[in-house]
Amino acid sequence: MQLFLALCFLLGIPSGAPDIHSLKYFFTAASNVPNFPEFVNVGLVDEVEIAHYDSNTRRKVPKQDWMNKVTDDDPEYWKRSTERNMGRQQIFKANIEIVKERFNQTGGVHILQLVYGCEWDDETDEVNGFHQFGYDGEDFISLDLKTQTWIPLVPQAVISKEQWDKNKAWLDQQKHYLTQECPEWLKKFLEFGRSSLMRKDLPSVSLLQKTPSSPLTCHATGFYPDRADLFWKKDEEELHEDVVKGEMLPNHDGSFQMSVDLDLSGLKDEDWGRYSCVFHLAGGQEVSKRLDKRDIRTNWGNGGGRGTDGGFPTGAAAGGVVAALLLLTGCIIGLIVWFKKRPQGFRATNTSETSSSSGEDPAMKKGSSEEQSMLKPLHEGRVQRGSSH
Repeated sequence: MQLFLALCFLLGIPSGAPDIHSLKYFFTAASNVPNFPEFVNVGLVDEVEIAHYDSNTRRKVPKQDWMNKVTDDDPEYWKRSTERNMGRQQIFKANIEIVKERFNQTGGVHILQLVYGCEWDDETDEVNGFHQFGYDGEDFISLDLKTQTWIPLVPQAVISKEQWDKNKAWLDQQKHYLTQECPEWLKKFLEFGRSSLMRKDLPSVSLLQKTPSSPLTCHATGFYPDRADLFWKKDEEELHEDVVKGEMLPNHDGSFQMSVDLDLSGLKDEDWGRYSCVFHLAGGQEVSKRLDKRDIRTNWGNGGGRGTDGGFPTGAAAGGVVAALLLLTGCIIGLIVWFKKRPQGFRATNTSETSSSSGEDPAMKKGSSEEQSMLKPLHEGRVQRGSSH
């Protein structure tokens, strides 16, 4: 269970506004994890996987057709990125052993992770940068770009803070990359994938119930983007009591699904028409489904008293199964990673600074000091610059 939680905490940078876009890079090193690569690197734009490398395939590859456009200006992009990840693979492998020593661990299953990237608000031009390590599903150390210092989140990370804070050149480079270069790459990728990333799709909405005494589930599937909400209303007021929201999950086609349960135990027959399930997509589009016994699909067999033929709609059921499988698959490929959603676990910087893109991923042409010394003391005189895509 600890391993599953370490792998499956979703990275959740708060972004309630519909015009905020993100570029995130995840690095995962695994120790003694059966059937899991020792090292995985995944890139996401607006939560859509754009690139993937793992120690089994030993290749960095595009995960969206439109990402091939990056080679129009740089034919060696994927080859160079592959070579850089081969080097990172060895460094992460060494660093997970160092962290195990700090926790006095000699064996067992362990996960070391790094996430960094940026968010950009295309209305205000505000930028947030983030760079953080986690270990076994818990926050480890985080970069505060406002003060340009590292914040240890467990005692075992203090030694890293003490060493990394001394490297002012690296800290300056990190701030420049996360607040200027990263947003330029994000804008470039958004332009590459505009037709798919900027689309807005409304879902199909179904009412489902497992047994006569089960809560009623409102299930929405097939929507995009993931900046959406699903809730129950009574008359025109949103309900908060007797309601349980489920997690948002990915579908196999890149769209999303989510559900919200309503406890029917105290509901009077004459009040059914006052309830409705509402899906709200960022930007204002909505789908509303009024509560009607005739529309409820069940799985307690023919003659259950509700629904059409006593079975869940095939599409919705299949979608749920597919989503569950994709969630597990996402863990296996390292796409879904740790992140603790709590104030002290995430440090961001706010700035309106922008810069013109150099036309080349800086990480492809410059090394990164976190590659040299992620969790080890910094090597004097061996500071390399650049964060990598």
